[in-house]
Amino acid sequence: MSKLHVQALHVHPVKSLAGTAPCEVAVEPWGLAADRRWAVVDSEGTVITQRQQPRLALASARPLGGGGVSLSAPGMADLTVDVPEPGPLEPVVLFGKKIETVVAARAAADWFSAYLGVPARMVHLDDPAVRRPVDPDYALPGETVSLADAYPLLIATLASLDALNSLIAQGDHPGEGPLPMNRFRPNVVVSGAGAWDEDGWRRIAIGEAEFRGARECGRCIVTTTDQETAERGKEPLMTLGRHRRIGKSLAFGRQLVPVRLGTIRVGDEVRVLE
Repeated sequence: MSKLHVQALHVHPVKSLAGTAPCEVAVEPWGLAADRRWAVVDSEGTVITQRQQPRLALASARPLGGGGVSLSAPGMADLTVDVPEPGPLEPVVLFGKKIETVVAARAAADWFSAYLGVPARMVHLDDPAVRRPVDPDYALPGETVSLADAYPLLIATLASLDALNSLIAQGDHPGEGPLPMNRFRPNVVVSGAGAWDEDGWRRIAIGEAEFRGARECGRCIVTTTDQETAERGKEPLMTLGRHRRIGKSLAFGRQLVPVRLGTIRVGDEVRVLE
């Protein structure tokens, strides 16, 4: 059996924005360090993602020391946003549930409002240890998550992407493929595995860290958004719907929860423990 290795790591400091690909990153209980600790919300306090605003794909956020971020986007001057001072908590709504956050400086609100063309603010998850539990149907006691969709980390394999692209090439919209991995916005990309092997990973180790596999990752319209142009198509959801239905999910990748912390690096061996 060939060995599995980390091919790439991805951190997205602001939910739904492009992020960075570090060579190494610390694993925290709620996800990778600096991953999805910030979000953009509308005038009603509901989190805005690429589902509503595909142009978020064209904006990017780079993590800075102390937890701040540097923002950039087409037609916009770069903006540095510092972690807000402790203050009143602002409840925001993500997938119908309230999460307490802290509002960033007014300059960030002005920046996103100008870029998106609608009133918007930026918020920071100040204390992920207490703010948001993992879905209780798939969680162990005390597990929490950042502002990621549902779980601390998402892992995907190159072999599964190749298999999916082969299926797309045989389907109704072959011109939309092959799709790049950034359509799926994973935290960890693995080489050396077989197609769909990750479906069965119940427990894995990477570098100094260890994770349990919580469940498959159900995919949404964001995967149909070209991350370089913000244009939408029909794939991969059409093909996932035909070939990768697991329960109610159109599945690609696996959701992970850390059980032992540490640093993980590009090139680390991925060991399937269970």
